[in-house]
Amino acid sequence: MKNLFKIALLTLALAVCGACDDDDNVQTTRLTPNANNIAGTWQLAQFSGQTLGEGTYVYIEFIRKETKFEMYQNLDSFLPRLLTGRFGIREEEGTGYIIEGLYDYGTGFWNHEYLIGELTADRMVWTALDDPEDVQVYVRCDGIPEDIR
Repeated sequence: MKNLFKIALLTLALAVCGACDDDDNVQTTRLTPNANNIAGTWQLAQFSGQTLGEGTYVYIEFIRKETKFEMYQNLDSFLPRLLTGRFGIREEEGTGYIIEGLYDYGTGFWNHEYLIGELTADRMVWTALDDPEDVQVYVRCDGIPEDIR
């Protein structure tokens, strides 16, 4: 009878442990888009639902204190190209948080203003306000690789 009780208790303990949920369903905390929360380095992972081709990249580093950015990309050239400028984030009632940028050296504004539809510690999704098909997914990274700088 003691053994039957021990087996029943052990079975109950295993059932309770087996019912525990894995960390796969952990909710990701959304952040409020602001200069502090996007500060750091991000890599473009997807553009309009497509991953970038091999060897193609966009890295953008947001510098919180000065609201500046440095972007290294090779979308329009074979070699790395550095673009710098300033960025701003504003909240528009009924729309959400909008990010916009101005390039240095009189080059002008970014092609679009973007709605930041999702921002977590590791992921950021932008959608162009004037082109809902233009969706960019950025993932946080440790920094811009030295061979690109």
